[in-house]
Amino acid sequence: MDERLWGILSDAFPKLLKAGVEITIPLTVISFALALVIAVIVALIQYAKIRGLRQLCRFYIWIIRGTPLLVQLYIVFYGLPSAGIMLEAFPAAILVFGFNEGAYMAESIRGTLEGVNVGQLEAGYCVGMSYGKIMWHVVLPQALRMAFPALSNSLISMLKGTSMAATITVVEMFRQAQIINGRVYESLGLYVEVALIYLAFCTILTWIQHRGEKRLASYGGVRA
Repeated sequence: MDERLWGILSDAFPKLLKAGVEITIPLTVISFALALVIAVIVALIQYAKIRGLRQLCRFYIWIIRGTPLLVQLYIVFYGLPSAGIMLEAFPAAILVFGFNEGAYMAESIRGTLEGVNVGQLEAGYCVGMSYGKIMWHVVLPQALRMAFPALSNSLISMLKGTSMAATITVVEMFRQAQIINGRVYESLGLYVEVALIYLAFCTILTWIQHRGEKRLASYGGVRA
């Protein structure tokens, strides 16, 4: 590696890492939290077979899963202003990532809800619990425990997917790499460097996932 390239990469690393810590990770965490709330609500509505709302949830999942994430980003950030709805880039990215991943996670949670023994509902009724309390204290915790591997994979996927926020001017890691490259013209080195930082973040999340699966397996909730 020549001295010029080494100097560029050494200078770029703290800037890329800072963008990752200050923008990419918060964007991922907030979007995932929103996605999880949406997913639980949508999954519970489908599980309860609430007429009208169930069809609405299926429509939401159909739309989100059937259209590209990039198109959704453009519709919200570049399209909505023509309808008088203005959003800053970061909140727009949170909304799009949250609603996009929420559709996929909702299906994962719905599947695990249906995997919980229906006899536990009947047992809850027998001891005088309401439907809401049974779902909140008995069924949902088991379903989330079983969905943990799938939800963890969604988190890792979302972390990598946040690079698409660069297309709507969010200065996360990939966008920062583009900005630096616009000055120094070292595409290969810079993009490999940012890829390695993504890899490091994802490796940490994967390690946390494995630890979580082992902990849950000790309670009989999921196999590690």
